[in-house]
Amino acid sequence: MPFEGAIPDIYERYLVPLLFRPYARDLARRLAERHPRDVIETAAGTGACTRELAAVLAPDTSITATDLSRPMLDRARTLPLARPVRWAEADAMALPFPDGSCDAVVCQFGAMFFPDRPRAFGEARRVLRPGGVLLFNVWDAITANEFIAVTEATVAGLFPTDPPDFLSRVPYGYHDPAAIARDLADGGFTSSPLIETVVERGRAESARDVATALCQGTPLRNEIEARNGPTLDEVTRAVTAAITDRLGTGPVEAALSALVVTVTR
Repeated sequence: MPFEGAIPDIYERYLVPLLFRPYARDLARRLAERHPRDVIETAAGTGACTRELAAVLAPDTSITATDLSRPMLDRARTLPLARPVRWAEADAMALPFPDGSCDAVVCQFGAMFFPDRPRAFGEARRVLRPGGVLLFNVWDAITANEFIAVTEATVAGLFPTDPPDFLSRVPYGYHDPAAIARDLADGGFTSSPLIETVVERGRAESARDVATALCQGTPLRNEIEARNGPTLDEVTRAVTAAITDRLGTGPVEAALSALVVTVTR
């Protein structure tokens, strides 16, 4: 999934505060309560969760943050951290770490992108020590996330014969607890996962910021640009108008919903 070109900068500037920061803090808090010694993060992106982990985990806890996308990691490396972490370009389905090398694997909104989720979960299990924890979150259904639902509906209306469906297909397409539990079992986990719904609020200074985040800071951008029809700027303006109609002018906010999954090795 391409996260390159202009996407990493827009992702960090707009998407992280809008969608990711509240859930990054939630994951970091949950992990801190377990007092891990060695943590591996997969699909770290531009480091939204990494920064929260660095801020709240014990100073002697080692943190290795990985992502398959070099441009995203390059952006992450430019941002300040409370303390140093190790950055590594790595595929979550083939982690370059020994068996039993950590006691926590954490993943912020990355599992939806894994082409083979049981394999990725199996890799997490492999690098965990006995009793270690895999902690990750995924987005709930698109209907429970108003910014996203408005965006996809608006974009679909602009491309009626071939609507871009990246949002519902990928980031908001993996929210069935039974499917998640099945994939974890297929990855080798024998304990039952705890799957909790966590509702937050997403806030932005303007509807335009939301539209820019979703239309230009995600691979939805690539799907728009690959089609004949409205330009990326025209789509962004249309989504801005739709969000303004729904939520008003000035600062906007809407409900966010995600599933947080905890499973032990």
